[in-house]
Amino acid sequence: MDLPPGYEASTGGRFVCKLNKSLYGLKQSPRAWFGRFSQAMRRFGYKQSNSDHTLFLKRCEGKLTALIIYVDDMIITGDNSEEVERLKDLLASEFEMKDLGSLKYFLGIEVARGSSGIFLCQRKYVLDLLTETGMLGCRPADTPIEQNHKLAEYPNQTLTEKARYQRLVGRLIYLSHTRPDIAYAVSVVSQFMHNPSETHMEAVIRILRYLKSAPGKGLMFSKHSHLDISGYTDADWAGCVTDRKSTSETKGCGQVKC
Repeated sequence: MDLPPGYEASTGGRFVCKLNKSLYGLKQSPRAWFGRFSQAMRRFGYKQSNSDHTLFLKRCEGKLTALIIYVDDMIITGDNSEEVERLKDLLASEFEMKDLGSLKYFLGIEVARGSSGIFLCQRKYVLDLLTETGMLGCRPADTPIEQNHKLAEYPNQTLTEKARYQRLVGRLIYLSHTRPDIAYAVSVVSQFMHNPSETHMEAVIRILRYLKSAPGKGLMFSKHSHLDISGYTDADWAGCVTDRKSTSETKGCGQVKC
């Protein structure tokens, strides 16, 4: 942060300016913006979630309204249409807002709404990833990881480019939010982020080849009148070839009201 042009010359460089409010681009600005937004949401009667501070909830007469925000992009949803419209008006009176209509795309996730429910996928995200890695024309794989794989540490193997490996695995981790079919394979390759070898990179490439076979797969939330959540868990027995630890996995699914 520097003095405005002309001030330094007139003061001899012996003075500083005190800001009356945050300016765009300062390192403190995101925190100041979110603090002001949170105060406004609490004033509107919304409760900030303890597990995710970007989520705000309001229950009224058995109905739920929710808002989640990422920087200055937000989703407003719920089964109380009157409260949703009221919240839009309150936010517009407090901040400069732009209503983009029904949700279709958010943070790389595509949203399709139909009579049977809501479908989430990351098709564009997958195609962009394949294009970036030069694998858009690759031969598809039937599975994301080899059956009965024996991936482990390979100290005698040639190391691969660490930064590229970490970047690809990081993108696959985000993709697995809507692609549970690659979750196990991604969890395996993510164990070698600190010291990846060529064999580990080949496993990452196989996941990309599998994604080529069906880039538009995703999650379908069927239309129902309740918010019940079911969970499933399973584990193998001493499946890790390096330390014989077991691998467990838990899945949750819910039926949402559209």
